[in-house]
Amino acid sequence: MQTSESFVLSALLSFSGGLQDAYTYNVRDHVFANAQTGNVVLMSQNFMTGNWETAVHYMLPLIAFALGVLITEQVESRFKHGRIHWRQLVVLIEMLLLGIVGFLPVSLNVAANMMVSFSCAMQVQAFRTVQGYEYASTMCIGNLRSGTESLSRYFREKDRGALKKALNFFGIIVVFAIGAGVGGILSKVLHTGTIWISLALLACVAVMMIKKES
Repeated sequence: MQTSESFVLSALLSFSGGLQDAYTYNVRDHVFANAQTGNVVLMSQNFMTGNWETAVHYMLPLIAFALGVLITEQVESRFKHGRIHWRQLVVLIEMLLLGIVGFLPVSLNVAANMMVSFSCAMQVQAFRTVQGYEYASTMCIGNLRSGTESLSRYFREKDRGALKKALNFFGIIVVFAIGAGVGGILSKVLHTGTIWISLALLACVAVMMIKKES
């Protein structure tokens, strides 16, 4: 199992993902960095009611998220067999972006939200498995579905592997929720600088990956 699939590393990423969602919602004009479904709903609602400026406000993070997935796929293809692991490169790019976001004033919330959404997309595209199970480190709906399905299978077949899988998914959801709660609290104290907590968490992820390879 690769380091990127370990539960501890996945938990750090999920905590960071929850914190980023709380950060952009509480500090950056009620936009979701990760939960793009929410942005789609709000974008469509505002387009339909003629609030074009507000609709674009929610549309731009969607575009940034899509670009993040696109760029990450290109990074994987180009650097998959390079001297530096492509996931380490993705983490470094994320750290750079989030470091910049913390310095942006609220007058540049649109740019900040786009950068955080881009970073989240890179993370969810690069880190897709925990303990060998496909998951998402920046959102909960897929994890909740997979975890509940595995729990149902355990109840039906008494398969301990299914129970282990369910616990992994529910554990990730709990960590994400804690990260969101901490992000909400810290946002009232650290304001725009709250995102630097995610920067520190990603630094821990980078160190874990480097140590494993050394």
